[in-house]
Order: sequence, then C-alpha cells, then structure tokens
Amino acid sequence: MLNIVNKSPLDRGSLDACLQSAEPGAILLIEDGVYAATRGSAGEAKLKAAGGKFKLFALGPDMEARGIADRAMDGVTLVDYAGFVDLVAEYDTCQSWL
Repeated sequence: MLNIVNKSPLDRGSLDACLQSAEPGAILLIEDGVYAATRGSAGEAKLKAAGGKFKLFALGPDMEARGIADRAMDGVTLVDYAGFVDLVAEYDTCQSWL
C-alpha cells in the first residue's frame, strides 16, 4: 500500500495515524507533509523508527518550493512528479491521510 501524507506533523496527526495504523508498504510525503522528512524535524525520529516497515519517499518539488530540499533526512528518497506517478502505479492501493 502507498500511504500519502500531505499535512505537516506540527499541524495535524496525519503522520502519526499513518505510522500507527497503516499496513507495511511505502509512505510518500507531499505538500506540507515534506516537513517531516527534514533533519531535526518533529517527524524525523518517527520516520526513522518506521523505516523497517515502510519505504520512505518525499516529493522533491514540494521540498524545493519550501526551501528545505538540502535538509532531507537520510533514508528518504526524493521523487519528482514522474516518480510520484510511478509509485501510484507500483502499489495496488493508495491511502491518503488527511
């Protein structure tokens, strides 16, 4: 399953809900959700702990738009829009966490 999180971990509990409830698979952070993928962020430790259960991705253009692309944490793969489409096609199901 591809889990898509678009909310900042400082704004909503979407990332926490995903990490606690989702089936193993992948997490794609988009929009303000990319803040969780930065070194020193509120979501970094949680994502590192979940690294064995999930493949971690962040949308590179969203990180660039927020000026944080150079602060991506280890273990998170940055993808472009074509990579986003590839992930959606790769997984049988997608779940958006709002």
